[in-house]
Amino acid sequence: MVRIVSILLAVLMNCVMGGVCAAVIGVDSGAGALAANALSLVCGGFAPAGVLRAGVLTEVWTGELVKKLRRGLESTWLDGIPDHSSIVENDVIHLVDVGVDPDVLVNNTTYPIPLQALDDSDIAIQLDKFQSKVTPITDDELYALSYDKMSRVKESHGNAINDSKFAKAAHAMCASSNSAATPVLVTSGERDASTGRLKFTVGDLLSMKRSMDKLKVPSAGRRLVLCSDHVNDLLETSQSFREQYNINRNEGTVGRLYGFDIYEFANNPLYTTSGTKKALGAAASAGEFQCSFAFYVPRVFKATGSTKMYYSEAATDPEYQRNKVNFRHYFICMPKKADAGVVMRSGYQAQAAG
Repeated sequence: MVRIVSILLAVLMNCVMGGVCAAVIGVDSGAGALAANALSLVCGGFAPAGVLRAGVLTEVWTGELVKKLRRGLESTWLDGIPDHSSIVENDVIHLVDVGVDPDVLVNNTTYPIPLQALDDSDIAIQLDKFQSKVTPITDDELYALSYDKMSRVKESHGNAINDSKFAKAAHAMCASSNSAATPVLVTSGERDASTGRLKFTVGDLLSMKRSMDKLKVPSAGRRLVLCSDHVNDLLETSQSFREQYNINRNEGTVGRLYGFDIYEFANNPLYTTSGTKKALGAAASAGEFQCSFAFYVPRVFKATGSTKMYYSEAATDPEYQRNKVNFRHYFICMPKKADAGVVMRSGYQAQAAG
C-alpha cells in the first residue's frame, strides 16, 4: 500500500510540474504532464525510492528559468551589449585588458615601421552570484494547487533575480565619483519645490554629449539610461522627447536625442550631495536622488554563468511536510574600461533661492 501511495504522489508531482513547464512554453498541459512522467520513468527507473525522480524535473525547471532570464534582457538597456558568456569557466571570466591602441601612420614614407608594444594583462573576474530566498510549498498546497500558482512560483523567482541583475549592472556602470575619465555631472534645472531637487533639462543632456565628445567616444553606440525623475523632467519640458516617448515606449527605447539611444530604468544608483555613489541597495537620505548614466555599448560587456535550482521534497521534512524551492544564478555586466561613460546626478537646494 505504501508503495502504491508513493508512486501516486510521484506521478502527481510530475503531472503538476510537467503541466506548468508545458504551459510556459505554449504546449498543452496534459501533454506536458505525460511527457514529464515518461521522461522520469526512462531516466529514473520505476521504483518507490526515487520513483519519477524530482531531479530530472529540476533540470527542466532550471532550463525554463534560464529561458525567462534571457527573455528578461530583451528590449532593455542591457540588450545588445557584447556577450562574453562563451568564455566563462566555473563562473569566472578572464578578460585581456588592452592598455593602448596602436598609433596609426598616415601616408608613411619611413621604413621600417616603428614597433609599438601593447601591454596586455589577464584579469580574472568572478561573476556576481544571485540567490533567491527559499519558497516553501506544503504538500497540502500541492494537492490542491492550480497550474497558474505553480507557474507564479517560478515567475516570481525569475523576476526577483532579473531585478537584482539590472540593479547591480546599473550600479557597476556608474563611476564612484567625478574625475576627468569618469565625469559625474550635476543637473542645472529648476528646483522642485517639494524635494529641493534640481530638474534635468535638455541642456543637461547636451552637457552629457559634450562630455562623451571630450572623451572621444564614437558617436554610434552611445546609450543613455534615464532614471524616472529625469524622464519626467524631460516629458514636462521637451515636446520632441514627449512625442518619441509615446511612440517608442513599447519597443524598449523611449527616444533618441543628441545621438543617444535613450532607455528608462527605475532603479539607478543613488549619489550623495557631495557627488559620491552610494552602496548598492542603500536608502536615500535628504537631498539624495537617483542618477542617469550614459555609456558606449562596445566598451561594456555582460556574461552569464551557471543557473541551478535547489529543491527539497516534503518527504524529507516530516515536521512541516513542505517542499522548498530556490535558485542560484551567476551574471555580470560592467565596463571593460572606465573611460567611456558619463553620469548625471541631480543637484540639490535645501531652500529656494531668496
